[in-house]
Amino acid sequence: MIKSMTGYGIASLENNVLSISVEVKSLNSKFLDTVIKLPRSFFDKEIEVKKLISEKLDRGKISVNVSYDRKDDQVAKIAFNKKLLKTYYQEVAGIASELGAPTEEILKIVLQYPEVIKTDEPKDKLQDDWKKINDTLLEAITKCEEFRISEGSTLKKKLVVYVDRIENYLNKVDKKDPARTEAIKERLQRHINELQQGDKFDTNRFEQEMLYYMEKLDISEEKVRLKSHLDYFLEILNQDTSQGKKLSFLSQEMGREINTIGSKANDAEVQKLVVSMKDELEKIKEQLQNIL
Repeated sequence: MIKSMTGYGIASLENNVLSISVEVKSLNSKFLDTVIKLPRSFFDKEIEVKKLISEKLDRGKISVNVSYDRKDDQVAKIAFNKKLLKTYYQEVAGIASELGAPTEEILKIVLQYPEVIKTDEPKDKLQDDWKKINDTLLEAITKCEEFRISEGSTLKKKLVVYVDRIENYLNKVDKKDPARTEAIKERLQRHINELQQGDKFDTNRFEQEMLYYMEKLDISEEKVRLKSHLDYFLEILNQDTSQGKKLSFLSQEMGREINTIGSKANDAEVQKLVVSMKDELEKIKEQLQNIL
């Protein structure tokens, strides 16, 4: 099963007391990179949310945005730390004045600073609310994961097409190889006939060099290895877990075999087929960047 690293999930809870909305977005990334926005009352839950994300979504650039509103005005009392607020404001305003920067948004910015706004909320109610937020978060993560699986299914179909095309081109190379080999032999034979007419022709030395030359032009091993890589690639696509990193490594090995076939071919028709295989392989690599 292939999973895309692109995903999206949103879940919400609305009743007479609470309004909760959680949005989870996922983009491709080599590692797990999380950006989490929590309500002020639950800043201390960030580590817990990160752990949950790493367990459920594994890898990718993940952004989580939690919106929370309690409709009971008596639950929370807000207090401003006026002394700290004034200190922050004066410092920032002074720097803005020195730099000639606008000052219209300074108050709004300073209100976001730590300890400027304090809330006095009953802990038991916050704990109950967090359970509901956590349940909503799990629902959004599940939807994001379902999105990844759906996208992965689409990516898998594309990859299968690209692999099949490479295999078709490889089959054409295999069919052309006997004629290619025969043409090379004929060219070598003509050179041999020409050289044998010379006075200082060393037959043993020449045969050794010709054997070495023929081995350098032989692509049979590369064809076998490339076919093996293609079969294994399709096998991984059908496994139960998504293995984007393994597929990326395998695509590199496929590229090495294709390049070697191209460098050894010494044949215009085979070179054209190699170019076509490279084109399909680039499409594979592009899609693999977004596979978990």
